[in-house]
Amino acid sequence: MLLSNRVAIITGGATGIGRGIAVKFAEEGCNVAIADINMKAANETLSQVRKRGREGLAIECDITDSNQVRNMVHMVVSTFGKIDVLVNNAGAGSLGLGGESPPPLGVANVTEEKWDKVVALNLKGAFLCCKEVVPHMKEKGYGKIINVSTLGWIDPPTIAPDYHAAKAGVVGLTHDMACELGPCGIHVNAILPGPVRTPFYDRMLGARTDEEKDAFFDAVGKTTPLQRVGVPDDIAGVALFLASELSAYVTGASIPVGGGLPLKPYSPWL
Repeated sequence: MLLSNRVAIITGGATGIGRGIAVKFAEEGCNVAIADINMKAANETLSQVRKRGREGLAIECDITDSNQVRNMVHMVVSTFGKIDVLVNNAGAGSLGLGGESPPPLGVANVTEEKWDKVVALNLKGAFLCCKEVVPHMKEKGYGKIINVSTLGWIDPPTIAPDYHAAKAGVVGLTHDMACELGPCGIHVNAILPGPVRTPFYDRMLGARTDEEKDAFFDAVGKTTPLQRVGVPDDIAGVALFLASELSAYVTGASIPVGGGLPLKPYSPWL
């Protein structure tokens, strides 16, 4: 197994991409701590981890709160004695934080309060988790940090300056920590997901029928060279690569996982 006896923290591990990564890691021998605010879903993910013969924790944690992050990390270390892998996956845009549906577009329509909330969840949260985890990794001389950003910061599919700026910051944080922590045996990389069918889209799609949702994702998929939207397992496979020794000589990388995006399919008239 690629992650035999490893211990991972996955923020936002209750649903979607985070759940996919948690299950994939458990299949490869990893014990998994799921840090999330949705405890019902977190415990459902934990049951999937245990079904695969691994141990885990479901920890209620708002990653924008330094005390909660500190307590979460302490709980993991107290239970497992170490942290080998940190996946900073938790994040959301304005809609995911309870915004209007649809929100008004444009930088002039982003309130200072909404900017602060989006940046805190997507960027500050990753920083706080790294701040608490890195000393434990340094002590062991080993670590894998995987930051989940988005392809949207390179090629925005819609107007979301708060979200895309925060996710761009995640890449900057990745590069800086890769340089700092490489001599300590700690690898830091980023995944840039493209369109992936997860609950991330639930509030945007609202009360549309299942058929309408399928049509939406089919249309989005046609914008990619691979002609489909992703599923959580597509991201989980890349996370497994970055968490395992398959990526022993990889740090500071930002890997696009978007069906070929930001490349575009050939136009029929060419």
